[in-house]
Amino acid sequence: MINKKPKFKLVDFDYPLPQKYIAQYPAKQRDRSKLMVIHRDTGEIEHKQFSNLVQYTRKNDLIITNNTQVFPARLFATKDRTDAKVEVFLLRELENDLWEVMVRPARKVRIGNKLMFSKHFHCDVIDNTVSGGRVVRFEYDGDHIYNIIDRVGISPLPPYITRTPEAMDKKRYQTVFAKVRGAVAAPTAGLHFTQGLLNRFNKKGVKHGNVTLHIGLGTFRPVQVEDLNRHQMDSEYFEVTPKTALQINETKKKRRRVFAVGTSTVRALETVVVSGFQVTPKRGWTDKFIYPPYDFKMVDGMITNFHQPKSTLLMMVSAFGGHDLIKKAYREAKKNDYRFLSYGDAMLII
Repeated sequence: MINKKPKFKLVDFDYPLPQKYIAQYPAKQRDRSKLMVIHRDTGEIEHKQFSNLVQYTRKNDLIITNNTQVFPARLFATKDRTDAKVEVFLLRELENDLWEVMVRPARKVRIGNKLMFSKHFHCDVIDNTVSGGRVVRFEYDGDHIYNIIDRVGISPLPPYITRTPEAMDKKRYQTVFAKVRGAVAAPTAGLHFTQGLLNRFNKKGVKHGNVTLHIGLGTFRPVQVEDLNRHQMDSEYFEVTPKTALQINETKKKRRRVFAVGTSTVRALETVVVSGFQVTPKRGWTDKFIYPPYDFKMVDGMITNFHQPKSTLLMMVSAFGGHDLIKKAYREAKKNDYRFLSYGDAMLII
């Protein structure tokens, strides 16, 4: 008799998440958040602090982080002639000064409208997108568009953080290894790292590499279809450099482990795998959707946060850790007062 792999549906990734578990602020110190360690081979679950992560690695293991940088993507404007207030959320730059954005309230923003941010900074709405957004062209005097955005933009906190963004969010909703601008959401598993913790890994002989994957708003978009085969992921830009590809391939050759920090890093790595469990340098767009059952070819350990019900992130984690074990871990996390979502605690799955 042939054992068929189970076919999962959307309902299999639902669970109750009362508001009290959703972290509204980060831990006082990045690496002092809780760390749940899940052992896939035995089903054992340990409760640690994030700074204990070092003890689960060995010399010549490799930690891969996502070095994307969140930019202050929320802008506020008034409509020319009417003075109606409009929120403009920057999604991505299509070409010089031409951007795809989301606007709110959308019904008030039409092609031909001019949105004024200041006397010398505005945009013209020139098209609609299939996802309900707009295409706008920015006009401004001197300077560079990104410098202006840095001055007037607001950190784009996730929708489940219900408080008003504060000055500290510009620093804390950003990893210490963020270098490549382009994300509207942080790779939140990376928020727990400090330079001191990275130094401890280095002292132990654990290597560190980076990929880039610019996280978009799709990371917060719930799956709407019960049949997961019908879900279409939003495309996100990624890059795996020749240096990182070489690091990964050498690590695999030495039979050491690759630890991916965050689901975005996993997505990038699993996108560039070629035959023989090697990766090749690549840049482009990925809409890879990982859900169980899935055969991971590149990742040996995953560091991640606790994710929303019915999210693609939870589905990927379940594919890696095992559906039943992850469900058990989430129940245990609530019993032990773990904090969930972007500013919450972390788990290591090995």
